[in-house]
Amino acid sequence: MIAGLGNPGSRYASTRHNIGFWVIDELAARSGSRLEVLKCRALLGRAKLAGEKVVLAKPMTYMNRSGSAAAALLRYFSLGPENLLVIYDDLDLPLGRLRLRPSGSSGGHRGLASIIASLGTEDFARLRLGLGRDAGSEGESADFVLSPFEPGERELAQKAVHCAADAVEAFLALGVEEAMNRFNSLRLADA
Repeated sequence: MIAGLGNPGSRYASTRHNIGFWVIDELAARSGSRLEVLKCRALLGRAKLAGEKVVLAKPMTYMNRSGSAAAALLRYFSLGPENLLVIYDDLDLPLGRLRLRPSGSSGGHRGLASIIASLGTEDFARLRLGLGRDAGSEGESADFVLSPFEPGERELAQKAVHCAADAVEAFLALGVEEAMNRFNSLRLADA
């Protein structure tokens, strides 16, 4: 299962915090899949990517409660955390940078913290997409992630989404280590 994190509704559709949803939309478009089924508080679609059958999921629980949907989906599909890849935004990475990891802490990301708490483990893969700013206070961070990309950032954000979808396909075809080797050092701003 590949879950992209974001917030539901048109109010949040173009915000930085929804970049995980954008990657899921890109993967759905590549596979000719549609996210039409609402189950376990998530919008779902089935897809075939890199020769693998996958479930694409966008939790509709709002970012900070993503764990309840992710845990319910894993139970529904009889999958363990080792079968989960979570895609989400990261303030600590520059825009145009990706980081794929096989496991780890939440790093302060509340959506990921919710998933870790609901699953009771940090042992699942995750793909972080940089947002381009290390915001100061929590209030400033919230305002920043809930704002749209600036006009000069949009092209780089779209490149990052396409590259993240490539990274997901590499993850499925080659495994996490090889995908990390290929994508964690890319600097899309220089490309």
